[in-house]
Amino acid sequence: MPHPLAPGGPESVNAAVWQDYAAHHLRRGTVLAEAERIDWGFPGAGPDEAFLGELRGRRVLDLGCGTGRYAARLVRAHGATVDAVDSAPGQIERARARYGSLPGLRLVHADAVDHLRAAEPYDVILSVNAVPYVDPRRLLPALATGLVPGGTLCFSVLHTDSLGHGPVSDVTPRPETLRFAGGGEATVRMWVLTPERWTELLTDHGLHVERIETVTSPDAGNPASYRVFRVRRPPRVSARPRTALPPVAGAALGVGAILYGPRGLLLGRHRRGTWELPGGTVELGEALEETAVREVREETGLSADPSDVRLLGTLVDRAEGVVRMTVGAVLTRWRGEPADQPGESVGDWRWYPLDRLPPSLFVCSAQVLTAWRPDLPIDHAPAHFTPYATTGPGSGPGARG
Repeated sequence: MPHPLAPGGPESVNAAVWQDYAAHHLRRGTVLAEAERIDWGFPGAGPDEAFLGELRGRRVLDLGCGTGRYAARLVRAHGATVDAVDSAPGQIERARARYGSLPGLRLVHADAVDHLRAAEPYDVILSVNAVPYVDPRRLLPALATGLVPGGTLCFSVLHTDSLGHGPVSDVTPRPETLRFAGGGEATVRMWVLTPERWTELLTDHGLHVERIETVTSPDAGNPASYRVFRVRRPPRVSARPRTALPPVAGAALGVGAILYGPRGLLLGRHRRGTWELPGGTVELGEALEETAVREVREETGLSADPSDVRLLGTLVDRAEGVVRMTVGAVLTRWRGEPADQPGESVGDWRWYPLDRLPPSLFVCSAQVLTAWRPDLPIDHAPAHFTPYATTGPGSGPGARG
């Protein structure tokens, strides 16, 4: 399967279809009535706006805003400050023609994930039927860090289409038909997942599902239905193991490397879903500083020298009955730009501000980070930390001695 955004990929196909949809309505001069409420699938159906929580004075993101009707309502009726984002330039053109001068509303043409990564976190994010058009493996990490700690995410997804096709557990897009008013249709690619699968994916990204509402068609002959999720980002960053299995023999001593600079802290995503520092197992005869340098090079492509590694200390815990030791290491200098490396289990390397760390940190990385900066709001399994002496040019803020 091609990358979702590659030509011919599902998200690329969806973006083109929605632009065609917008162009169709621009030609027709379609003008929709002002929104009296948020319709989560069918007119007048689904939870009311109290579902979103308190909005007055809050920063809100309307993701996949279309013509901007709901975003404008949240500004006018609830006193929110709203960024309304859509990937189709034609949809933003329609929104600007109607709401471009509305104070408190900013209309943005952008890819959802790119916007979430660049913007300051939001108090509330809502998305009406737009989430299923974006690969959840790409979107959910950005949504998790696009919320302030304690922030709310509300979104609706297709559950059963008008032909009676229900959701699946496989995280793979399937073809669905988008019909244009006045005639014409196009095929989009959508992720139509069971509520249990959505809940599992959200939980994997450190988000807590509070409620799921069912929205059905008012037409008894139409089997189509939607599910509306209310989700919360916990106020503290969570940590978890990669797997319930114990460490394998010879892999119970590892190094976690901290690379922190003007762009933030370097973290990558493991194929099992955890976010973590570069690092890994100490090899026979290898100095700990050499392990840190080797693992950083193998996983990220960055180069460093052992002399630029400052060892923080040793963390000892138990994982499924196995005593595990992790050494925290700070790299004070490195060369290059991080990039995914062939054959490695961790990739998607990104720089994160310390006040915007992603949920679902790998527990060993979480332990290393709190040994380095005890004030970081990270929850993790306990570990006994024995600090090393910190002298010389490598010592600095956050060192414990």
